[in-house]
Amino acid sequence: MPYPDKFYPVVDTVAWVARLALLGAGTIQLRAKDLNDSEALQMVTDALEVIKGTSAKLVVNDYWRAAIVAGAKHLHLGQEDLEGADLAAIREAGLTLGISTHDDEELATALRAEPDYIALGPIFPTTLKSMRFAPQGIAKITEWKKRIGDIPLVAIGGIKLEQAAEIYAAGADSIAVVSDVTQHPDPDARVRAWLGLKVDAA
Repeated sequence: MPYPDKFYPVVDTVAWVARLALLGAGTIQLRAKDLNDSEALQMVTDALEVIKGTSAKLVVNDYWRAAIVAGAKHLHLGQEDLEGADLAAIREAGLTLGISTHDDEELATALRAEPDYIALGPIFPTTLKSMRFAPQGIAKITEWKKRIGDIPLVAIGGIKLEQAAEIYAAGADSIAVVSDVTQHPDPDARVRAWLGLKVDAA
C-alpha cells in the first residue's frame, strides 16, 4: 500500500478512528487539540489499540512525544509543531513524518526536515478552522508537485468527493478529508464512496 493512502481522513476522536478502521480506511490521522501530555498519551494509546487487527495506519498529529512513547509509526506536524519538535528523536523512533505547508517559505522549511510526505492546503475555503492563508486552488497542487518531485503530496482543505478526480489529476497523491466525512449525513456511506473511487492519478 502506498503511504499515505489516496483517501486520508482526519478525525479528532478515538471513536472516529475505530469507525473508519472498520470501514477499511488505510490511513487515518488523529488530530485533537489542546491535550496535556498524559491525555495525549492516553488518546494515542487507545487509538493504536482500536486499529489492531485492521489494515489501518494511525497518523498522530502534533503529539510527537506521545507518539514515540506509545509506539506509533506515523506522525504529522504543522509548521508551529515542527519548530519545537525533536526531529532526531522522531527519526530514531522510526516514525514517518508528514508536514503541513501553506506557502513557499513553509515548503522550504518542510523540505529541510526531509519529510515522508508534504501536505498543501487549504485547497478550498474551509469552515473547520479560521485559516490565515487564502485558499490555494487546484493549480497550486500541480506547481507544488513539480517542486517536490517524488515526495507524496497530500491535498487538504474543503475537498469533497465530487472534486476528487480533479484534485488527483492535478498531481495530488492523496486527499486529506475532514468535514466531507465527519459532517456528512451518512458518514459510513461517504467513506465507502471515497474508498471505492477509481481514479488514476496524473
